[in-house]
Amino acid sequence: MMSIDSTIVATALGAIQQGLHTSINLAGWTLTAYSFGFVLMLPVSGKLAERFGRRQVFLASVIIFSMASLGCALADNIYTLILLRAIQAAGGAGFTPTATGIIVEHFGAARDRYVSLFGSVFPIGAMIGPVFGGYFIDYWSWRGIFYVNVPIGLLIIIFALRFVPHDAVRTGHRTNSMDFAGLALLGCGLFAGMLAVSTLSEGRLSEDLWLALALMFFAAVMVAAFFRHIRRVETPFIAPQLIYGRYFGAVNLVNMSYSGVVIGGLALVPLYAISRYGMSVLQSGTLLTAQGLATLICSLLAVAMLRRSGYRLPLYLGSAITVIGLVLLALPPVLSISPYVWLALAAVFVGAGNGIINPATRNAGLQLAPESSSMLAALRTLSLQIGSIATISIATAILSGSSDTSRTLAGIFVFLAVLRLLAMPLARWVPEQRGAW
Repeated sequence: MMSIDSTIVATALGAIQQGLHTSINLAGWTLTAYSFGFVLMLPVSGKLAERFGRRQVFLASVIIFSMASLGCALADNIYTLILLRAIQAAGGAGFTPTATGIIVEHFGAARDRYVSLFGSVFPIGAMIGPVFGGYFIDYWSWRGIFYVNVPIGLLIIIFALRFVPHDAVRTGHRTNSMDFAGLALLGCGLFAGMLAVSTLSEGRLSEDLWLALALMFFAAVMVAAFFRHIRRVETPFIAPQLIYGRYFGAVNLVNMSYSGVVIGGLALVPLYAISRYGMSVLQSGTLLTAQGLATLICSLLAVAMLRRSGYRLPLYLGSAITVIGLVLLALPPVLSISPYVWLALAAVFVGAGNGIINPATRNAGLQLAPESSSMLAALRTLSLQIGSIATISIATAILSGSSDTSRTLAGIFVFLAVLRLLAMPLARWVPEQRGAW
């Protein structure tokens, strides 16, 4: 439900604009508001899950997401829709941290495999989201992309009440006070940072550069204050070692630079296919379907091999395959291969590389502190989001000043390949593990 929603709304922006009689910029804020709410609530949901229980927060997240989806479907103006999208994201942000924590708590020695299998679900939603979106727009209404979440949410609630075990009784977790000061500092920093990259992504550097720089400076000050704060309080909002402690810092950097940046780069592939090769919107979208299938298949294979391969070998192998895919994207087709087949092949390489590293990156941090699995899952997703959003925003800002979109995008793909090569040595700092944890 969460991964479908991350892609399905993008297909309906034009229909939302027409249906609510608004501008395309305001319609685009339905995506921006979701990103804001999702990023801001990720660490909050991880903290709430560890304080009040994973099952309770999971159920609350599903209820919030489903109710907000119903509200989005019924919205009669764009401002209400934008607000409800932010609330919807706040619910969606709780899915991954709580579900990961539930798996870690209840699957015993097999949890490394089931955490990995759980992560393999996301490419499926990302693949079928645009298909569902196109179907609803063509045969029903843009409101259908939100209505579809309601019956799914009801089924999840019924199944969760029946099959998800109650949280184990733990002493000492609910007596600790919530670190509201830390929450406020981190929230302000993330929100300012998101506004800064959103401003950059508008592509009006001559007009908005100083505003973006001011927001970035404020974000840096707030984040620095947050780190200073969590080092000084007894019960911080996020334990410092989970962010930059031994091994944890390397894992977070790997998630950001390996997966997050590449996910952002993949979002540019449809635009590249259209601008360089004149492909249709449908053809360009199916390139991401090929990438998603490769991610799914290779992720499942990596799950089966994880106890033999360990963590570092998949990181090196997946990185090498991803670099090949990014370089192929930038190069013109050879040997009379059609542009579509060439780009599909390149997308498959990138997807395969991502799929190979996913089980290792999901487990590497969790094994270090299983008791903090919900917060670690939130930090992993946050790292992915930061890497992805920053990549897209910077690329969009560069494209705004370019007269040749296709050549600029090719250069961006080459740069991302070089960046991935430079980041490969980070894998040696990821804790090695062979077997259950």
